[in-house]
Parts: sequence; structure tokens; C-alpha cells
Amino acid sequence: MTEISDDYMREMIGRTKKYCACILRATPKRGEPGADKIVWEHGRRNFRLRAEGLLPIVCPIADGTGVSGVGIFVGTVEEVSRILDEDPGVKAGIFTYELHECRGFPGSSLP
Repeated sequence: MTEISDDYMREMIGRTKKYCACILRATPKRGEPGADKIVWEHGRRNFRLRAEGLLPIVCPIADGTGVSGVGIFVGTVEEVSRILDEDPGVKAGIFTYELHECRGFPGSSLP
């Protein structure tokens, strides 16, 4: 395992940047007729947000727990709330969300 010194940790922690973590949850409306079409458009919007650099990490979840996804946004909680309030799935009451200010390392990505 790679050795990590205290000096290295201090340097790296100093490079972190604020992000916004989103936990998306399904409501009972997710199972209603017509919901799949709205969820498709929600996905299209996520691709657009990703392409624009606002949502670099998108992780859909389909494990039956009611959590529908996790995303990391570039922006404040207030900015991301405004973005999500215009999401087709949120507007239709299919999804709810919770937001958390978090910190991360610029350039982090999924392998």
C-alpha cells in the first residue's frame, strides 16, 4: 500500500474544492403510468448537465431501496436546488432530493 505522509495530506486537503452532493429518491409516483417517459427526459437532462460540466459524477441506483441516484454537482446548494427544481422528474413529483455541501479533489473521476 502506498505511504501517505502528513505533509502530503495537508497539501492535498488544501487543494479541495466545494461541491454539492445530491441524493435522489423515488416517490410512489415512480411506478405510475407515464413515469418512464418523464424519467427518460430526466436522464436526458442529466446528460446535458454532464456535458455542460455542472454534473460531472452521475450514479443511477436501481437496487430497490428507493434511492434513485447520487450525483456530484459543481455549484452551491442554492444553485443546485434551482437546477433540480426544474428537473422534469422532480417537477412531476417522481423524485425528491436532498443536497449536501461537500468537498472533493478537482480532477477526481471514476475509473
